[in-house]
Amino acid sequence: MENTFPHPQLAEATIAELQAALTNGQLTSLHLVDMYLQRIQAINRQGPCINALAEINPDARAIAQQLDAERKEHGPRGPLHGIPLLLKDNIATTDRMQTTAGSLALLGSRPAREAFVVQQLRAAGAIILGKSSLSEWANFRSSHSSSGWSGRGGQVLNPYVLNRTPCGSSSGSATAVAAGLAAASLGTETDGSILCPANMNAVVGIKPTVGLTSRAGVIPISHSQDTVGPFGRTVADAAAVLGALVGVDEHDAATQQSTGKFYHDYTQFLDSKGLQGARIGIAREVYSGYDARVDALLEQAIAVMRAAGAEVIDPMNIPTAKEIDQTDTEMTVLLYEFKANLNAYLQNLEESPVRSLAEIIAFNNAHAEQEMPYFQQELLLQAQETGTLTDENYLAALEKNRRLARAEGIDAVMEQHHLDALVMPTGGPAWLIDLVNGDHGTGSCSQPAALAGYPAISVPMGYIFELPVGITFMGSAFSEPTLIKLAYAFEQQTKARHTPKYLQNVP
Repeated sequence: MENTFPHPQLAEATIAELQAALTNGQLTSLHLVDMYLQRIQAINRQGPCINALAEINPDARAIAQQLDAERKEHGPRGPLHGIPLLLKDNIATTDRMQTTAGSLALLGSRPAREAFVVQQLRAAGAIILGKSSLSEWANFRSSHSSSGWSGRGGQVLNPYVLNRTPCGSSSGSATAVAAGLAAASLGTETDGSILCPANMNAVVGIKPTVGLTSRAGVIPISHSQDTVGPFGRTVADAAAVLGALVGVDEHDAATQQSTGKFYHDYTQFLDSKGLQGARIGIAREVYSGYDARVDALLEQAIAVMRAAGAEVIDPMNIPTAKEIDQTDTEMTVLLYEFKANLNAYLQNLEESPVRSLAEIIAFNNAHAEQEMPYFQQELLLQAQETGTLTDENYLAALEKNRRLARAEGIDAVMEQHHLDALVMPTGGPAWLIDLVNGDHGTGSCSQPAALAGYPAISVPMGYIFELPVGITFMGSAFSEPTLIKLAYAFEQQTKARHTPKYLQNVP
């Protein structure tokens, strides 16, 4: 199938390969942008119609020309110079593109300044090729939502099997990279929104420590859990993008914690022998055992890690896994923080048709045909009912989440057993897209890292009937260098990923 699309070489081209071709003059950034635009035309809006992009940057070609001229005169700024990337449509830009979180309510809104991560990418010489579609409001609108659906963008499809979910909320960011519509992309995660789409679309997703990347200029859910991270088809590509995003930002206090703990080059940690001597704990309880075929892939992965010289301790459960899984305190925190954070974001916009969560609810009611044809907005309504961030109910829930996930959870097991990482399947294979009943999940491992604000990386592990399944390396705060090393070594041992076939159904 891939060979019927324009420029099939872009389906698996790495950032390093593209940069080499730009450096030795085989390619210009303008030509590269045009090649990607032709692929987007053939795959996103025609043919399989995966619907991954909300819009294309009308200035992409002009920016490419400027960067080509700069390269000629001064040489490249770095590894991302002239490389086309995509942003999730909840990451603010002040160019001619929209920033909507998939909601028609935010069409025409104007942020006062660009997201810090966008400023960083532009400074690195990256070309923002467009905005990718997402689950509306980063999948915080309804408990019956369909991942990848938004009022603005419609339903994103999974390029491996088109009637299966792309997962979310960073659906378009992951599917676009899987389909070779850009070299890499940015997603955001509150709980699973990078890891799950990486799992379902056979790409690498890095969910960074909260505070490693700034959330300023990102349409928020939760300041306790939100983080911005990259998708790539390889660990090396994701690591190259991560290095461009980091830095202390005066507009996001959480980034102060990253002082002295971030690197502008995470590719230095790529080590094909990285598993040798590593202590890996297999966190089975809650995060495996829900699908025998996923468990079989995990067994193969464990064998690979042992063969590569890792000391695998199996099982090595997170002591609080069951309690984390059964508690309702995460939802309490998200409802409170969503209302407070979103109202603050809306009030800081230079222009906006809506200025509060209450006005968004009213907009959805007034435009129910476009905004709520399949599912409602019960999470928005619940968030609107919450009090302030000084409420005892909220503070107690936040304290419990952090205690269970950090001191009594990930930190406890990793410190006691001197682990380099916890490992588990990222999730099960993609379920059927179901706009009537919504998502029906098939297992997930994202919650402990989400509640702790800790990093995790999902890497392709294998396939079940052509449906991708990933494996997650999870660690303590700011352990990205170690996780990248381990994930890269695993990837090099397995080379599990293959190009999507855009099947209509599971074979």
